[in-house]
Amino acid sequence: MTRTQLSIEKEMLLKARKRAGQLGISLAEYVRRLVANDLGGGPEPLGAVAVFNLGSSGGSDVAQDKDVMLGLALSRSAPPKGDGRPDGGKADL
Repeated sequence: MTRTQLSIEKEMLLKARKRAGQLGISLAEYVRRLVANDLGGGPEPLGAVAVFNLGSSGGSDVAQDKDVMLGLALSRSAPPKGDGRPDGGKADL
């Protein structure tokens, strides 16, 4: 990589930093992605698997149902009603 210096309006810089923070990346990475996307050579976006399959938890079962929960979360456009369970608590009836 090569280091460079850019001039940018203060308000735009603040918005760019905020957006980078929302994405969980540095300002530099945010700018690199914008340039790469504009030039057509941007990296492929990472899927959810990259986040959830980072490694072994050492036997913990905290993420045992991660695939089911991820599927439910991605298939919904609105938060669940009722008690938050996928069936809305109707399975107990």
